[in-house]
Amino acid sequence: MKRILVPTDFSEHSINALKVAAQLAKKYQSEIYLLHILEFPAHSIDQVSGGTSNVVPEVIFFMKSAHKRFEELLAQDFLKGLTVHETVNSNFDNAYAGIIESSKECNAEMIIIGSHGSQGIEELLVGSNTEKVVRNSDIPVMVIKHEHEVFSVDDFVYATAFKNEDIPSLKKANAFAKEIDAKLHLLYINTPNNFMTDDEIKKMTTTFITKAQLDNYETHTYNDRSVERGILNFSKNIGAGLIGISTHGRKGISHFFNGSLSEDLVNHAQRPVLTYKI
Repeated sequence: MKRILVPTDFSEHSINALKVAAQLAKKYQSEIYLLHILEFPAHSIDQVSGGTSNVVPEVIFFMKSAHKRFEELLAQDFLKGLTVHETVNSNFDNAYAGIIESSKECNAEMIIIGSHGSQGIEELLVGSNTEKVVRNSDIPVMVIKHEHEVFSVDDFVYATAFKNEDIPSLKKANAFAKEIDAKLHLLYINTPNNFMTDDEIKKMTTTFITKAQLDNYETHTYNDRSVERGILNFSKNIGAGLIGISTHGRKGISHFFNGSLSEDLVNHAQRPVLTYKI
């Protein structure tokens, strides 16, 4: 992992994400691309694109203000010794599109985003923007809720339906677990609506593991009223440091990740969540 993209609005939550990114960057000698999205009011967009000069100073003001805040942030001790690229994206449509575009431009291998829950990052990642980044990013997205002075993960819970389509992303999660010296816990949530017997689950997981060729893992079945509650409750019970899931947008993984489970987890989990695109 050589390039990490970190969107920032300079809030406490985005700085929490940057602190985690800094720790990973030091460990893996990665470069950080620190991104700030400038979203101008509609009237500014029209007048700038139309060449009207009286609004241009307003745009310049926002650019200079962002650069000043970058300078203050880059002077923080936790970034010393790291290569941090200052990036400003003037995306006039929406924040999430600017984040996805920037991740491709810098060939980032992971996006690390700060969030305080269902509202996302104030101003930058409001509501659905966080969810859209998770849903549309082709690279892993890690969502951070709290400050981690020491980001250390002993137990990495990866929720899976044990379907073949999940194997590529699960291999990536397995590799990441090795990199951060974490135990990988493969978790299947058994719910009343999609109930399976112990024998059925055992046969399914055995077949899956043989195909996936994983190592340093444990498999678990947890019974709960819903998949989301089961993931959160199991992770809490074992004190997991990280939750991982696969997503491919609206469809999710078969019957297991239907609709917006990955987005719901990102919003509701108090632990860091790492998502992989199928």
